[in-house]
Amino acid sequence: MTITQTLNDKTCTLLVEGRIDTLTSAELEQAVNTNAPLCEKLVLDLAGVDYISSAGIRAVLNARKTVGGGNLALRNLNRNVFEIFKMTGFTKVLNIE
Repeated sequence: MTITQTLNDKTCTLLVEGRIDTLTSAELEQAVNTNAPLCEKLVLDLAGVDYISSAGIRAVLNARKTVGGGNLALRNLNRNVFEIFKMTGFTKVLNIE
């Protein structure tokens, strides 16, 4: 997995590519924790994510908790990743753009 970080005004965007799973979720959590103090809104751009496991979902939910629910947005989810969030019911609590 690779994470590219950008800061525009007070919005941090983390462009994530690859798999978010047990082996990589800690890397995502570290990137969130590093960037959260720098921004008012955090965007996880998941355009390049082809798979997310329960560990990855946990990392996203931890990101929501870290930045405050309304300050996290998920962007560019592919169909499979979106369906995982939908099946788990998290589309109701996550801001998906």
